[in-house]
Amino acid sequence: MSPETAKAQETKTRLLEGALRTLTEQGIAKTSARTVAAAAGVNQALVFYHFGSVDELLAAACRYGAEKAVARYRERLAAVDSLAELLAVGREIHEHERAGGHVALLGQLLAGAPTHAALGPATADGLRLWITEIERVLRRVLAATPFGEFADPAGLARAVAVSFVGIELYEGVDETGAHAALDALEQLGALVAAVESLGPVAQRAVRHHLRRRGRG
Repeated sequence: MSPETAKAQETKTRLLEGALRTLTEQGIAKTSARTVAAAAGVNQALVFYHFGSVDELLAAACRYGAEKAVARYRERLAAVDSLAELLAVGREIHEHERAGGHVALLGQLLAGAPTHAALGPATADGLRLWITEIERVLRRVLAATPFGEFADPAGLARAVAVSFVGIELYEGVDETGAHAALDALEQLGALVAAVESLGPVAQRAVRHHLRRRGRG
């Protein structure tokens, strides 16, 4: 990589980090080329030079932030071996991301989507990264359970991701209620674990019941 290319990449990264920091600390309403450039420590003309517009910079920052976040937890998710553990890890991620200001960031991205056309697709792309990781875990952990042949891992992964997004946003207005929702999800995981611990005869009965319900 040439020195010029390396410098350009460094500047782009600084702008992406600056955009994320500005969104988190000042909100979407105060995010502009000037405020992002100030946070990045560069000339605001570089926003347009590297990204073309503030909206495109914010979209790129959304994807960049999601990729970094997913990468932080990919190894941890790869070690999950049960639905209960997945939900517990999800709660750990939620607490860590909230403490780091990333929950506030998500709220700003969702708030800005109606007026910043590029943000909606970029936020959806970021969520898809999470959904892909969650689906990979679900396919693995459900395969050996009585639910494996009946569950829809792709749909369930979306449901889990959407649930955590909703809980993260809800926490801003009702922290106690949000924690109760997380507790309920963990109880669901415990229920699945209880079914997994049943003997083979009981598990066959569960499968038989589920098949009958499916035909009905």
